[in-house]
Amino acid sequence: MTSKHLLYLSSEQLHAYCWRGARLTGGTVFNNDRAGVDAFMDYIDQGQHAPVYLLADLIEEDFQRVQVPHVGGRAGAKLMQRRLLQQYRETPFRHHEVQGREALGRRDDIVLLSALTNPSSVQPWAEALEQLKIPLAGLYSTTLLSEALVRKLALRDEHLLLVTQQSAGWRQSYFQNGQLKFSRLTPAIDRDGDAVDIGVETGKTQQFLTSVRLMARGNVLETAVIAPAAAIPALEAQCEEGAETAFRFITLEGVTARLGVKPGDGAAAGLAGRLTDPLLLSFLARTRPPSHYTLGPLQRYFKLWNARVNLYRFSAMLAAGCVALAGINLWQSQQAKADAARLAAEAASYDQRYSAVMAAMPPRVTTTANMRAAVNVERMLVTQGPGPLQLVAIVSEALEQSPQIRLLQLDWKVNLPATQVGPDAGSQPAAAGMGGAGQVAPMSSLLAGIPGRPPQALLLEAEIMADQDDYRNAVNTMNLFAQQLASHPRLTVEVDKPPLDTRSSVKLNGKAGAQAVETRAKFSLNLVWKP
Repeated sequence: MTSKHLLYLSSEQLHAYCWRGARLTGGTVFNNDRAGVDAFMDYIDQGQHAPVYLLADLIEEDFQRVQVPHVGGRAGAKLMQRRLLQQYRETPFRHHEVQGREALGRRDDIVLLSALTNPSSVQPWAEALEQLKIPLAGLYSTTLLSEALVRKLALRDEHLLLVTQQSAGWRQSYFQNGQLKFSRLTPAIDRDGDAVDIGVETGKTQQFLTSVRLMARGNVLETAVIAPAAAIPALEAQCEEGAETAFRFITLEGVTARLGVKPGDGAAAGLAGRLTDPLLLSFLARTRPPSHYTLGPLQRYFKLWNARVNLYRFSAMLAAGCVALAGINLWQSQQAKADAARLAAEAASYDQRYSAVMAAMPPRVTTTANMRAAVNVERMLVTQGPGPLQLVAIVSEALEQSPQIRLLQLDWKVNLPATQVGPDAGSQPAAAGMGGAGQVAPMSSLLAGIPGRPPQALLLEAEIMADQDDYRNAVNTMNLFAQQLASHPRLTVEVDKPPLDTRSSVKLNGKAGAQAVETRAKFSLNLVWKP
């Protein structure tokens, strides 16, 4: 898939090359007539149907600089297509390049329009490829391709004229600050059969650039001539520098080495020593820019070829991913087997150690299952069984807020449901009569916290450290203390015995005044907590 067909088209001939292994080979020549097209079809059909890159170097290539309103998006693209169609109606091979914007006014876009004004020079070759279903990657121009070549060679002169000798003749391309503005092609041999004088042609080009106001008078035109080293002395004799013209000669061998182009084989090697055709074709094969001129339906087989190549690449990536995933799974499987063997060895060693330890121990009282059940019951009793700790903590918190109260006694118990009695058992529990005279009634599961913690009761007896006979203050202190306890959720507070018992069923007695024995106001509270 890395091989390509590179075609160099001039007005008279077509040169066919092959690109394999980053090297240009071949160089078969076909005349621009019906017989040449038929011979080309036989030639191209015998080889591999690789993509074709067609590089045109035609004298019928026109360049126009226009100003277009700055419009973006789809509307701007349609506007540009209408402007191209208006400028070049007779050819489908059109190209545009936005080169900046005007500094003043509406700030319109500065656009370079170009086209191959004689499509009949290209269509027979493109239709031959279409008939053979060979993918045509793009139609390129030597002039537009030289713009990328100038950037690659770092030629940054404000006014630059690039002169190259090609199969079609001498190509002179004018660049302003690295942007292509104009190009012309002159034959290498004039009508009298003499070689064209480069100095004279450069003067004509400079005079034209000044007349169309691409260059102002007084500006220096830097002319860079790319030619073989053997031809440079003769060219230097033709070129005479002036006040507005400066010449610079660059060897073709040096440019080839700088671009990293490998020497070709066959006819390509001979042309590489004289012309820039192989250099431009190699540069095109290495960079592979988008097509300069639109091809429309002529590019459909290349799109199909590109889609097939992408499918191959995707399939290769998918296969590589599957192989990598399978390798990872295989590696993980081996790791899992190794870990399983290691864990099995560790389990066997632990079993041996356990057996050795158990053999040294005395006979067990009960089974391991019973011991495990006992431990579980013990843990359940610790976590679920009732205990006075939480209830006493609530009382302690309330006592800290009531320093007048001194605790005398606590009586904590668990409130279990009343034991069911039979009709003939009297006041004895039913469980006592069911098992005989010597059996004890079974303990309720609520004492173990099954299914939940049972309610708990706490009888609190305390006295109030207040003045003697100040019962109003004692009652208020007890009520405040009882309210603090009752503020806790699930806690019920009931006054069992107040400091001053005023109930009608209780005899009220006492003696006012000083007493021989100091007494305190005492009270008792019944606390019921349901966790």
